[in-house]
Amino acid sequence: MNSATVRNLLVRGMLAGLAAGVLALVVAYFLGEPYVDKAIGLEDAHSHGGSHGDSLEHDVEVVSRSLQSTAGLATGVLVHGVAFGGIAALAFCFALGRVGRFSPRATALLLSGCALLAVYVVPFLKYPANPPAVGEEDTIGGRTALYFLMVLLSVLLAVAATLLGKRLAPTLGTWYATVAAVAAFAVVIGLAYAFLPVVDEVPKDFPATLLWRFRLSALAIQVTQWVGFGLIFGELAQRLLSPRSATSPSGREVPAAH
Repeated sequence: MNSATVRNLLVRGMLAGLAAGVLALVVAYFLGEPYVDKAIGLEDAHSHGGSHGDSLEHDVEVVSRSLQSTAGLATGVLVHGVAFGGIAALAFCFALGRVGRFSPRATALLLSGCALLAVYVVPFLKYPANPPAVGEEDTIGGRTALYFLMVLLSVLLAVAATLLGKRLAPTLGTWYATVAAVAAFAVVIGLAYAFLPVVDEVPKDFPATLLWRFRLSALAIQVTQWVGFGLIFGELAQRLLSPRSATSPSGREVPAAH
């Protein structure tokens, strides 16, 4: 793959990341933000139930909530989408043809699914997202470090499992090599779950339903972004790398019109 093709795929990856970010933004605004507002309401109620000085300090807002839930949310989600879209496009350039005889569409969707699992789902199962009012201020640095450590471990182990599967494939065959690699990944991740510290700072009076729905909405945002990226980027990559063919309604490969 020459540098011009890599550059074109990088641009398409960033555009696909932007488009997927728009989809994720819609989910975040309509599904996630209502639960954030409810959690903030509970936090405010507890704050005002404390001392008057604590209430005055809490009431000082550097950025208004309305701005956070609109422009702030859009900026964060879209910048994240573009950045990860570019990174995923570069990973696609390396993976195409090396992880199996898949088309660009299938490779992009496979890659985005694996990225979703390794970058978000696996760390999420150990250290799930928490809404406002959950978590102590004094431990935020430690909790953040543990989360990113889990992300790093998950990504490195996913890469190692892929390499292990390719190494075992000539001996065991593709199916059994894949099963062995997935099993090895699961065992080591399980050990990481067991030995890394547990973080449980949910207040006793925090509604369990609100916590559960917030975490589901956070997961839905990521699934929307990564699946959307895989589908959009896969289509763009297919058109770039296979410009002479398109699929007819009957499913046959036919020459594309010039």
